[in-house]
Amino acid sequence: MSVILLALAQAAQVTAFVSRSEGEEAPPALTVAATQESAASVPGDLSGLPELKFRRRRTMPPALSSFVRDEVAARRCEAADKRLRVNLAVLVAEDGQLRRIHPQAIGCPTVEQYASGVMLSMARANLLPVGETRWFRTSLLFQWQ
Repeated sequence: MSVILLALAQAAQVTAFVSRSEGEEAPPALTVAATQESAASVPGDLSGLPELKFRRRRTMPPALSSFVRDEVAARRCEAADKRLRVNLAVLVAEDGQLRRIHPQAIGCPTVEQYASGVMLSMARANLLPVGETRWFRTSLLFQWQ
């Protein structure tokens, strides 16, 4: 349960950074990152992006799917066959640090934000240097019984 709460808290941080309104002051640590990212717009089509590679194989414990299952059961989201995939565009800096996560809309904002938090946890200290700041694509598949 603590992993899920951590992922939700991280998703809220990512979303707050992405959706901060104009004129609102950014925290000092994020100001530099925001300046560097301003030239890099979020790609609309993820199919042309390279696949995100990790240092260590990423695994997603089945318990992480329980939040998504509950959102579907509450009819806040739709899913076919007890599974839901969230595609993500991920901006990675030249040193391999994650700079931004942008989930593709699936009509379920809570799961989109949750997936961003899960990806943030999986990618932390787990990305290879990429040489230049650029966008990558990845996806998370949530499955349940």
